[in-house]
Amino acid sequence: MKVIAFNGSPNKEGNTYHAIKIVANELEKVGIETEIIHVGNKSIRGCIACNQCVKNKNEKCVLPGDEVNEWIQKMKEADGIIIGSPVHYSAMGATMKSFLDRAFYVTSVNDGMLRHKVGASVVAVRRAGGVPTFNQLNNYLNYSEMLMPTSNYWNVIYGTRPGEALQDEEGVQIMRVLGTNMAWLMKLVESGRAKVLEPERENKLFMNFIR
Repeated sequence: MKVIAFNGSPNKEGNTYHAIKIVANELEKVGIETEIIHVGNKSIRGCIACNQCVKNKNEKCVLPGDEVNEWIQKMKEADGIIIGSPVHYSAMGATMKSFLDRAFYVTSVNDGMLRHKVGASVVAVRRAGGVPTFNQLNNYLNYSEMLMPTSNYWNVIYGTRPGEALQDEEGVQIMRVLGTNMAWLMKLVESGRAKVLEPERENKLFMNFIR
């Protein structure tokens, strides 16, 4: 089994990376391969709502010049996904949002590519805004019908300078527990596929409230 993790921080080995790495270490202890992709230092354009991915249904975003489509395929092939972000103005980083908006929309309109994969969110923050950012990230996982492991608190770790989050003993425990629970859930899913019938996917209904 394999987990793909996306680091939404501009800093390659800042506190978001360390949060992801703690989770990854627990996965690797039980033989689950992990790969961390650095998203936050890239130039990624936001979704332009052209809906060409809906029309084409080729598992690709039509916007050129970045690695989003490559990452979508990595997500498709993975058994689990971790999305991590720092906190900017009580929200996720802008580059990470651009990536998630495009990638998760493409996967959702192409037969729910991430449905029933295991997904987790982690956040690194200096002081405030961690839980709102955590909730933002979880919206992508919820919408995609992913299976979400929990920890013993919200998945937020505190620190300012790179590596400082490792001094947050509670935060480190939260990430460690998340990693063990994620590994357990992934193994449950893997062992259960041959024994429990997976529910059929329903076509998404779209409506608004303007009459």
